[in-house]
Amino acid sequence: MFLRTKFDLRAELNLIKESGLYKDERIILSDQKANILVSYPAGAEAKEVLNFCSNNYLGLANHPYIIESAIKTIEKYGFGLASVRFICGTQDIHKILEEKISCFYQTDDTILYSSCYDANTGLFESILGKDDVIITDSLNHASIINGIRLCKARRLIYEHSDMNSLEHQLQLAREGRDIWEHTGLAHEPVPAKNILIVTDGVFSMDGDIAKLREIIDLANIYDAMVMVDDSHATGFFGATGRGSLEYCNVLGEVDIITSTLGKAMGGASGGFTTGKREIIEMLRQRSRPYLFSNTLAPVIVGASIAVFELLEKSNDLRNKLMENTKYFREKMTSLGFDIIESIHPIVPILFRKFNNDAQLAQLFAKELYDEGIYVVGFSYPVVPKGQARIRVQISAAHEKEHLDKCIAAFEKVGKKFNVI
Repeated sequence: MFLRTKFDLRAELNLIKESGLYKDERIILSDQKANILVSYPAGAEAKEVLNFCSNNYLGLANHPYIIESAIKTIEKYGFGLASVRFICGTQDIHKILEEKISCFYQTDDTILYSSCYDANTGLFESILGKDDVIITDSLNHASIINGIRLCKARRLIYEHSDMNSLEHQLQLAREGRDIWEHTGLAHEPVPAKNILIVTDGVFSMDGDIAKLREIIDLANIYDAMVMVDDSHATGFFGATGRGSLEYCNVLGEVDIITSTLGKAMGGASGGFTTGKREIIEMLRQRSRPYLFSNTLAPVIVGASIAVFELLEKSNDLRNKLMENTKYFREKMTSLGFDIIESIHPIVPILFRKFNNDAQLAQLFAKELYDEGIYVVGFSYPVVPKGQARIRVQISAAHEKEHLDKCIAAFEKVGKKFNVI
């Protein structure tokens, strides 16, 4: 009965609260933009704050053209389809959006999902089996980890962005020596039938970029495929927004790409897998989130088509985002904050030099909220132990005065806690 479980859960929740790691929700009372109206704690008087923790990289979450397109779509195609794709849930706009994504990433075909989380969890078990090996970066997103757990393929992990570690795992997989880690030397090695290297394009907590050129070169040597989750790059990273693949000059060389429509591309929801034709065709036949979840809502599809059309017309939003990012990173670095070097608008402010890093990240974020800056502290298990941080995310919706106010607040709180 629940009484026993209730006692255990309540005790665990109390421990989380006592450690200062309890995750409170902030209630937003406005649309998603640079300055938002927030009630925190829930029920408190609403306060206007500057939002520096959203994935709204291009500021499109409340863009008039996107909203207008969403309204027109819902008037023509309705609110939902009440079905899965292969029964009676595919409209012409779904095929149009899939074609646009394929053209955008220069791939054969694309399949839509309700989220990139679904795309990742539905990928691996659909195309790989017990005779195959998946080699995954140690800092890959939780959705990738969960998707791999659903698959019967053997799993190997390489140290984050360490190409020597990756090559070692490739050698083990290609020769089949990885099984000795589980069965002992008495068994004959079983070479992998298929090998898939899996990596985030941009790592969401550090803002660093995968070494895709080097990964692909190794994959070619060891006859492996490559899969990239480009969620924190699609639409704004690279010269024309084609993500980490464009930035690393490997467009057309990656076998499988997953990504989201719920970050830079309008900020609603939706995800996709794009890549080799046979892989996408197999996902339509076997991928469980695709086969057993409702079709992506028409309003999101129509608005996402509009996002691609908007980005095709102008590069202004991307350019502004990159300028904002460069300015913020330079100013924060000059103040002495511990930041992982990158050019990405994810800017992690680290507290790894402090013994109480997890609690400090929470206290620091609370003080910033009082200063009118909305950010969130991250600690284990979201990030490794001893690597607590505040992840600042820059947007094209931010003006210079917004950035300056945020920088000033960080300086004030940083000095209060002796962080700088």
